[in-house]
Amino acid sequence: MPPYWFSFVQRHGLIGRELSVPEECDSSGVGTEIEILDESGIQSEQTDLYPGIAVAEAGYVPVGGCNIGTGDPYFINTRDGEGGPLYRIYHDEVVDGHFDATKAIAVVLKDYRELLDFIG
Repeated sequence: MPPYWFSFVQRHGLIGRELSVPEECDSSGVGTEIEILDESGIQSEQTDLYPGIAVAEAGYVPVGGCNIGTGDPYFINTRDGEGGPLYRIYHDEVVDGHFDATKAIAVVLKDYRELLDFIG
């Protein structure tokens, strides 16, 4: 887990919190119910489950789970650095460890720090 992400979620008490991003605020237009993962959840999503396993090599780190049952986790990308986007990766677009980024990955927030706008 990148230190800047860990610092961000710790500083704002986000680990385990559920946040709602309405459709009109979600860059992909879908809206989301996201639960911020703790370190063990991140580790599990990245090393035991898809799409985390398949996208790890491309720099994606799972940081949130879907609370509405889609199975599409949320990621940041270490290549973006601090303040990079929050992504949704559609699990059904990752087949046998392969994916087309144009279909599988959607930007939810242009800067993951925008999550603070949705603390209820």
